[in-house]
Amino acid sequence: MLARAIAKAPQSPQVWVLVTGVAYYQPSLTAEYDEDSPGGDFDFFSNLVTKWEAAARLPGDSTRQVVVRSGVVLGRGGGAIGHMLLPFRLGLGGPIGSGHQFFPWIHIRDLAGILAHALEASHVQGVLNGVAPASSTTNAEFARALGAALGRPALIPLPSTVVQAVFGRERAVMLLEGQKVVPRRTLAAGYQYSFPELAAALKEVIA
Repeated sequence: MLARAIAKAPQSPQVWVLVTGVAYYQPSLTAEYDEDSPGGDFDFFSNLVTKWEAAARLPGDSTRQVVVRSGVVLGRGGGAIGHMLLPFRLGLGGPIGSGHQFFPWIHIRDLAGILAHALEASHVQGVLNGVAPASSTTNAEFARALGAALGRPALIPLPSTVVQAVFGRERAVMLLEGQKVVPRRTLAAGYQYSFPELAAALKEVIA
């Protein structure tokens, strides 16, 4: 709706930045995805992201357009970390399912930084992966890092059958499957991360 309204405006904006998600890429235990990798039409979430990006695309080339595909955002005061902290603080945390699935993440300060860079840097256009350089982390590795940041063990796995029962099969896919996503074009565009490594990002979030 907003994209259609902008397209009809008498004067086009100089830049248009859209945030979607790395669910565009197909979950895999082996594949690595950068901004040029194909995706977008193999399950509900990838199809949703594809339609979202298509609907928000402005016609013509008078506006510089950027799409930021975000990973799981780590920040204070809620979000993904907000749901994890209590069980981990109680020593009841651990990997979800097998723990082998990738967990592409980004600190909220870096997501905001990438958006600002996309708005301000006139050479930036097209797709940027909004993930940390060290986001090729598995769910089990993330669980261990969060446990270490809290000074708690992270040894109790959450079985996939429980996840599916609680969230339903469709939503459970987001937790039980993942993608190894790299920010090749984001780095090439000149963005410098504040939190490229997971340990430092978690330390700031839970401080």
